Amino acid sequence: MDVIVLGLMLLSLTIWLGLLGFWGQFWRTDQQLEIGKTQLESFPVVCVVVPARNEAELIPTSLRSLLLQDYPGSFKVFLVDDRSTDRTANFAEGVAHAVGKPQQLHIISGASLPPGWSGKLWAVEQGIKSASLLAPDYFLLTDADIEHDPGNLRRLVAKAVQEDLDLVSVMVRLRCESFWEKLLIPAFVFFFQKLYPFRWVNNPNNPTAAAAGGSILIAREALERIGGIQVIRQALIDDCALAQAVKRGTGDWGLGTREEFSQSPVPNTQYPIPIGRVWLGLSSLTCSLRPYDSLATIWDMVARTAYTQLNYSPLLLLGTLVGMPLIYLVPPVCVILGAVWSNWAIALTGILGWLLMTFAYYPTIRFYKCSPWFAFSLPAIAFLYTLMTLDSALRHWQGRGGAWKGRVYPNSDNL
Repeated sequence: MDVIVLGLMLLSLTIWLGLLGFWGQFWRTDQQLEIGKTQLESFPVVCVVVPARNEAELIPTSLRSLLLQDYPGSFKVFLVDDRSTDRTANFAEGVAHAVGKPQQLHIISGASLPPGWSGKLWAVEQGIKSASLLAPDYFLLTDADIEHDPGNLRRLVAKAVQEDLDLVSVMVRLRCESFWEKLLIPAFVFFFQKLYPFRWVNNPNNPTAAAAGGSILIAREALERIGGIQVIRQALIDDCALAQAVKRGTGDWGLGTREEFSQSPVPNTQYPIPIGRVWLGLSSLTCSLRPYDSLATIWDMVARTAYTQLNYSPLLLLGTLVGMPLIYLVPPVCVILGAVWSNWAIALTGILGWLLMTFAYYPTIRFYKCSPWFAFSLPAIAFLYTLMTLDSALRHWQGRGGAWKGRVYPNSDNL
């Protein structure tokens, strides 16, 4: 038994060494939008698209933050009222008048949801269609529960223009006030970065692509090149689906530079080079207003799309149910067993593994200004997230997957 336990611990330790050394430095928090210059000779035209469904409680704060951006160029906000029943549109109109900028806000009454679309993406499609009449250079796609720092749009555009990016996105700072938020929300960001290491996403020669739906700036030309929002119309994890479509372009892969590829799209699997450029980072200033102040609300948030993230694959689910305990639970279990059995080889390797995962998690904990002691709780957190993932699969099999804002999307695919 000792040999088996020690073997599992050594395997877990090897995985952690591999993750820390060779997995895109996912654990670091240095990819931040606020780092960089924002001066441009001229600022392009931007249209902001905000899908809103029953957001009367949050829209006064989020919309006000958008209308009061310090952006030097021309921008307008298109709010799509997705058949709300709480007078979201009325509150939005009141905010625009209160800040003296009614001319910058266009409110669109959303049409009924057609087959084959997710509700949010259908609202975004309607907003983009209306905004396209102004022929903007960029669209800012954002949620109705985001409070934007006054300089957020200026920094996003400057980043896109200065680095010739097709899509710039930030993982906004999620609310982290209650005990459950402090315990589980930083881990949500940590696991997301492990799935999509930001350094890989931001490498134009790496096929990894991802975005965060709360704040996505996309060039109009890039959106047109991929065929518009309709190419991801069924995606529940729409932000990452959009980033993947932009980075892959038409879905073909080529050899050479972006310009050479666009002229001669010859598939070549040996040297796959993305044709779109995306950037994803963290923001410490732009924040989510959505409260997750109980275990149940966070559980539902994760379970809504966790199985979608696994492409509804039973094999990937099985791998997750085996892999998560191996990576996160084996080290603390070995510490306990090693102490009970007086086997210090098992105990010490368990401690080393636990310290490695704590070291990896600490930068995220520090970014969210939580107590350092939360960094040691990653095994318990991972256990809860594993249960949430299993529950996500069960909900999908029962036809209750993807429930959000009164709609259920049990058969949607992550395109």
